[in-house]
Amino acid sequence: MLEQAGVRWVFGVPSGPVLPLIDSLRRSPVQFVLTASETSAGFMAAAVGYLTGIPGVCASTVGPGATNLTTGVGCAWLDRAPLLAITCNVGTAWLDRRIQMRIDHQALFRPLTKATISLRDASAGEALGSALAIASDEPPGPVHLDLPEDIAQAAPAAFVETRRGSICPPDRSQEITAALSAALGRARRPLVVTGLSFTRSRAARELVQLLERQNWPFVTTMHAKGFLPESHPNWAGVIGRARRSDIKAFTDRADLIIAVGYDPIEINYEEWAGNTPIAHISTEAAEAGKELRFVCNLACDLDAAIEALSAIAPVQNRWSSDEWRQHRSDLEQALRPSSVSFSAHHVLDGLRGWLPADGILAYDVGAHTHQIATQWRTDRPRTLLATNGWSSMGYGMPAAYAARLVFPERRVVAVIGDGGFQMTAGELALARRLNLAVPIVVLNDGWLGLMKIKQEHRNYPLSGVRLGDPPDTPPHYFGVPCRAAKTSEELGVALEWASSLNGPSVIETFIDAEAYSSTVFD
Repeated sequence: MLEQAGVRWVFGVPSGPVLPLIDSLRRSPVQFVLTASETSAGFMAAAVGYLTGIPGVCASTVGPGATNLTTGVGCAWLDRAPLLAITCNVGTAWLDRRIQMRIDHQALFRPLTKATISLRDASAGEALGSALAIASDEPPGPVHLDLPEDIAQAAPAAFVETRRGSICPPDRSQEITAALSAALGRARRPLVVTGLSFTRSRAARELVQLLERQNWPFVTTMHAKGFLPESHPNWAGVIGRARRSDIKAFTDRADLIIAVGYDPIEINYEEWAGNTPIAHISTEAAEAGKELRFVCNLACDLDAAIEALSAIAPVQNRWSSDEWRQHRSDLEQALRPSSVSFSAHHVLDGLRGWLPADGILAYDVGAHTHQIATQWRTDRPRTLLATNGWSSMGYGMPAAYAARLVFPERRVVAVIGDGGFQMTAGELALARRLNLAVPIVVLNDGWLGLMKIKQEHRNYPLSGVRLGDPPDTPPHYFGVPCRAAKTSEELGVALEWASSLNGPSVIETFIDAEAYSSTVFD
């Protein structure tokens, strides 16, 4: 059934209860991929689900394996990725006993999933078919399956034809069009913002045409980068990230926010919209807040709504393309402080020149997340892999390796901080074993950079955020070769070196942390 649904990998770590599943996978086209930790298995499954639309699958053993898995499953839950999390449990006779390692897996996963199903209580075939459908239905997300060992060893269950997600929000186009038309009659500076839900829309071209016809600028969230082209003259930035004050100064000029496919899980409206009227047009309604002013707030068929909005006649406004151009120019300059030595923005500019338009950048959580979100430019959807709703360190490296499995013909690179690298360095062994040609670019500044900046902004003494002086670069990690880069020129040489390898690599860049202080929270 997994094969019929299009699943190609199951990511996880073996143990006794997992062995029956692994043996079944061995005799199928679905490959079991050994990871260094169950957390990485969850991240890889979430990345596969996001990139393909087919649920990614991860598996763990009972107890500590399951608790490790929850961090990766939480990523799929808040970042809206279809995923199946299989916890391999003790035999049915022991499920209600207090024994070694056993915990209540369903209680553990219930807050993190769309559904949790025990295979002792249902036909395995029916349960799996239901789980695949629930994971794919809008909004997509993770489903948990608990697999007792005796059920895993039982005779095969009946095959059940799986159905793809079919639940679609209602068409509320007429109501939305009427509300927005009335609001536009009062507005002089409408602004469009796209977000996480827009990444599942098929109407990007129609929205671009609407923006051009109405002469509206647009901003995006971090997840929505590339789903509208960032080279477009109407693009005005990414909210809530590096140089956020510059972006907010621009969005504060708007007197109507048209939020298309916006999911507040990334950033609450209260953090940036103020009391500006909001037309929230998405597959889910937004939670109401005392200070928020919604002119419409309806769960709807997003693509149908965009198509209907395209029929609204052009309305004159006071936006000027010259002010957009000046805003973008000032933003680009502010992102690259000239008073610092080799820094993250230098690394990103070097990578942007090296990575093709369809190449994929996966990045971790830290100060560099903010810098990348605002500085990096892409016109292609799903060429950036990051976690925003969940925002867990340790995502970048596993996500990059998952992307290379999905797209072996495309160039993939990961950018992670030195803290994130310490969390996931063991996954280099996975890359060496599978020969995944993905350079891992480590931004080594010796600090947990984001926490350092937050302590500075709160006037706290620096404590618990120093990782130590950058060491001399070792010749390899787990057999994966490594190069150092301390300048833009050395980075260019290292990237060419990585390109020549038929396998994984690490490029350790030694950067100045001080540049973040003038970009991340300003």
